[in-house]
Amino acid sequence: MSAIDFGKDDGTGPVTADGMMPLWAVSLGWELRRGRQVVISGQIRDRWWFEDRPASFRELVAGVLEVRGADVVGWWDPVAGLTFPLPGHAERFARLAADRPGGGTRSEGPAVPGADRRSDSRAPGGSRPWAASGTDDGRARATSGALEDDRTQVDSRAPEDGRPRSDARTQRGAERRRDRSSLLAPRPGAPPRAFDDAVAVAHRLAASPDAATAFVFQDVDHHLPPGQPESNAGYLRLRAAMTDAVPAHVAQAGRRPYARNAVLCAVGDVGRLPGWFHLEDPRIATLHVGPPDPSERRLWLTWLRDDFNGATNATRHDLEALVGATDGMRGWDIDALARTSWLREAPLQKPDKLLELHRLNVSVDPWTQLDRHTVARAADVLGDRVVGQSTAVEAVAAALRSAYVGVDFGGSGTARPRGAFFFVGPTGVGKTELAKAVAELMFGDQSAYARFDMSEYQQEHAAERLAGAPPGYIGHEQGGELTRRVQERPFSVLLFDEIEKAHPRVLDKFLQILEDGRLTDGRGQTAYFSQCLIIFTSNTGADAVQDLLSEGDEDVPYAALEAHFTRAVEEKFRAIGRPEIYGRLKPGVVVFDMLRREHIVRIADRLLDQLTESVRERHQVELAPDPASLHPWITERMSDPEHQAYGGRQIRNELERLRAAVVSHFLACRPAPGSRIRLGVDADGTPWVRADGPRARTGEGEG
Repeated sequence: MSAIDFGKDDGTGPVTADGMMPLWAVSLGWELRRGRQVVISGQIRDRWWFEDRPASFRELVAGVLEVRGADVVGWWDPVAGLTFPLPGHAERFARLAADRPGGGTRSEGPAVPGADRRSDSRAPGGSRPWAASGTDDGRARATSGALEDDRTQVDSRAPEDGRPRSDARTQRGAERRRDRSSLLAPRPGAPPRAFDDAVAVAHRLAASPDAATAFVFQDVDHHLPPGQPESNAGYLRLRAAMTDAVPAHVAQAGRRPYARNAVLCAVGDVGRLPGWFHLEDPRIATLHVGPPDPSERRLWLTWLRDDFNGATNATRHDLEALVGATDGMRGWDIDALARTSWLREAPLQKPDKLLELHRLNVSVDPWTQLDRHTVARAADVLGDRVVGQSTAVEAVAAALRSAYVGVDFGGSGTARPRGAFFFVGPTGVGKTELAKAVAELMFGDQSAYARFDMSEYQQEHAAERLAGAPPGYIGHEQGGELTRRVQERPFSVLLFDEIEKAHPRVLDKFLQILEDGRLTDGRGQTAYFSQCLIIFTSNTGADAVQDLLSEGDEDVPYAALEAHFTRAVEEKFRAIGRPEIYGRLKPGVVVFDMLRREHIVRIADRLLDQLTESVRERHQVELAPDPASLHPWITERMSDPEHQAYGGRQIRNELERLRAAVVSHFLACRPAPGSRIRLGVDADGTPWVRADGPRARTGEGEG
């Protein structure tokens, strides 16, 4: 592949990746020819290529600057100070830096920059030498050396009395004096380490047309934290060095337009720089370095092809599949992916499996470790916990069986979530409870279940909470609540409760999750949802359930209920202008049934069992509910359409009166540990609690 000819490039044709350099490096060259200085941000820690070979960011940028004609390329960072990544450039810099005004003897090399020729005080740091020979101690040594030279000249003259001195003695004395003079003479200093000194030298050399120079200041944001007065002064000096740069005479021998001497700034996140530093001056451009695009990944993978497991039998189609699968990955990630293919024995021909093993980096996959019998009886286990929702339970169980078997309609290199459901139906019928039951069944504990209350995301800016604030905003370093959760627990059941309350901008975040199975946060880190089960719940249409119940004496059939809620959900997404979200969720829409009469008693008994267990654990007293009185009472209370519309929550509300009676009984009678009490209701619905035996019968008024 041929190198890019900057002088002949007319910019009229399409630009594609080649072996010379990545596309953002080409953009860097164009910005320099436009006469701008550049702030480079983004993937400055990544691995790239230059002239058909892998190269670090430092090697690539230095090579681009040299190709552009820079005789000296200097690189400053807070750790190493000013260094020179290219051979021979340190010596050239030493000659340029030593060729300074007011320094006495001029060394060979380019002329003194014009700004320094006018006045030392006008050049940044002109009156403050950076080399060791320019310090006060250096000047003292220089003066001492001059005095020694004077004494040498006096001693070498003939004595006043006219008698000749011994030649040997004179020669030895002269040698000793020369040795002392060489020891005391000023020595050339090393390149500056301090930021201010490096900026001063870069400013002086960049402002001179006599030499083509380029300086890159990396990680300035860590050295100069924004918001501090001393930091602002440092940024002002750096900006002055960038904007005062002029084109070198040697550059003007080529084709116009001519680039100025380069003074660049490289940071990982441009948001950590003060805005005025790069936004207020049109002579400074910002260049973002993102992950490689498809053409760049294709080039990168072509070079690394032989490093992958199974490369000998790989076809062009296999390589193209891997190009699509590595979307969003950086150079170092692709290099590590090749190593993963050998470590995990995943060949190049299976990009989806290779990417999954690389991203998750786990040896145990809970989906593959499930017991076959557990998956087969998932519907029974979930049905015992969520009463009266056979349709919803069967839909979820089918998704779990599909995730366990792993059979799907191919793949495009990006794995979607293992399942995506939209639970809709009356309130209090077990939508949230089913999500918890799935998490406990699949992953062994409810900690794998994460609930996001969408009523907290009603504002437009709330979308930033899911994926993190953009660079430069408060909380940017923390990332998003959703992306951070998935990065920490890739195997999760994610419940987005009452999704209809979220702002439409928040819903847009789920488009990428449902389609591509990933979401990138404000820090640039990607969370993958390929191992997640996603559940949305909604009460859309639930406000009309009471009207449906009031229309007839019989219960509303499930078919009518399903049609009502399906229509309500579709109209809701159309009303907010997001029908595409409904289109992706439509196969997973599950309508929950209302609580039927035969289910009310089962739910009430389950809640009473929980109350009994609480009394036994807290007070070592046996509580025995009276089903003969309680079952008819709770069934009659829930026959009211207004109560029936609230589902299981209303059953709990009705049983709250029984719990209050138990509390009053314990306060009044203090039953002894090991005793037994009974709980029931009278014919008029008044709760009672009685000791089991002829002793101490108490009604509600007594406790």
